[in-house]
Amino acid sequence: MNQAGFPLLSMLTFLPLVGVAIILTIRGEEAVVASNARWTALWTSLLTALLSVVLWAKFDPSDGGFQFVETAEWLPAWGITYKMGVDGISLLFVMLATVLTPICILAAWETIQSRVREFMIAFLVLETMMVGVFASLDFVLFYMFFEGVLIPMYLIIGIWGGPRRVYAAIKFFLYTLAGSLLLLLAVLAMWSAAGTTDIPTLMTHAFSPRVQTWLFLALFASFAVKVPMWPLHTWLPDAHVEAPTSGSVILAGVLIKMGAYGFLRFSVPMLPDASQEFAPFIFAISVIAVIYASLVALAQTDMKKLIAYSSVAHMGIVTIGIFTFNAQGISGALFQMLSHGVVSGALFLCVGVVYDRIHTREIARYGGLSDRMPAYAITFMLFTMASIGLPGTAGFAGEVLVLVGSLKISLWLSLLGGMGMILGAAYMLWLYRRMMFGALDKIDLKGILDLSPREIAIFAPLVLLTLWMGIYPSSFTGFFEASVGRMVDHHQAAIGAATKLAGVLR
Repeated sequence: MNQAGFPLLSMLTFLPLVGVAIILTIRGEEAVVASNARWTALWTSLLTALLSVVLWAKFDPSDGGFQFVETAEWLPAWGITYKMGVDGISLLFVMLATVLTPICILAAWETIQSRVREFMIAFLVLETMMVGVFASLDFVLFYMFFEGVLIPMYLIIGIWGGPRRVYAAIKFFLYTLAGSLLLLLAVLAMWSAAGTTDIPTLMTHAFSPRVQTWLFLALFASFAVKVPMWPLHTWLPDAHVEAPTSGSVILAGVLIKMGAYGFLRFSVPMLPDASQEFAPFIFAISVIAVIYASLVALAQTDMKKLIAYSSVAHMGIVTIGIFTFNAQGISGALFQMLSHGVVSGALFLCVGVVYDRIHTREIARYGGLSDRMPAYAITFMLFTMASIGLPGTAGFAGEVLVLVGSLKISLWLSLLGGMGMILGAAYMLWLYRRMMFGALDKIDLKGILDLSPREIAIFAPLVLLTLWMGIYPSSFTGFFEASVGRMVDHHQAAIGAATKLAGVLR
């Protein structure tokens, strides 16, 4: 293996599988196996998170290229290698995945009582796949991790989900698999044209405009489903409603970011001409997603569905930012993805707290909870404010940067994209008022308990991250400024060269 120093990324990626191996060796009574599986999964995920902190501490933000690169021969005759590495764009998503995983395991500590060992194995395998997606520097390796995510998530929804879990799991699997088949065709086409699947090499390869168009459409089909973009979003509300709380957290926090990450890693840098050509189309469906999903969220009676539709709206802001092709828009999209990962995950955890006590997600079944659950009310209020972009919280900086970036493209694009903030305030404040205020007249709510020590431990890091990102956003944007600048420069140079060539041909 050719690499500089310790294989930190490989260690970080595959450490959860060590935890899986340990869990598989556990024997004994069911209660003993369940307890040991929980603790093994928790300690493994915490060690993985610690390794990601080491990665973060050793990362050089001033370098816009890939760092911690590891390379090994895999299929040399075919130009395919095992290659890992991170830049400023992927590093923070690796950290997001490794931070949310132990939180999800803690959240499932008491709620998952059947097949506990299998659940913990599924989550650790899922963590390996998530980290692998963001750390891969070979397109085939990326594809394997990208597809591998489907299996544990399918099992998490289909086995430990709600009454319609099988329907939701199959719908999730079929939607995402159908798009990914076109991604495979794109991988094969790129390999055929460039003779390699090395991602940094493909970023500098000049695909012809006609080939770029077909490649962009193939990549779009896969990544748009994952985001998910309107009208390919219908699998997401069903998946969220039926998934256990931990599944919803990781689905909203990390998995739907993979589609937007795909646009940033592949579509924009590798296919600059096609990305520029299809940008108006992306803007149109993103604006529809922002407004339509927000209006649908206003009509929801189920808490999880409301937050699921809010995710569609927030990711519409992300795709607008990515295809502005300027530093403000792309930086805002990245920050929005990170903040949404933290805040939406926290909101699903907030729903899980009351669902575990009352066993319903119907908004009308609640009211006056602030009288009995003051700590919960304050926590929920913070994440509600962050979701609507209150200054000083995580949701503000990303949305403002995207609006600034989109303003450089069109005033109308910025105004219509900004409607998401207004409508977001409407549906989130409506949800909070219905749940927290009013008379506490439901008999089963009068004895409801406030946050437990375990739940406080779950929310504490998310509260800190929400405030940290809101008060000191440059500590996050500084990590990807150099990488974003490099991407923008590359895109502008490619478009300039294409324009010059077209002028010569005319």
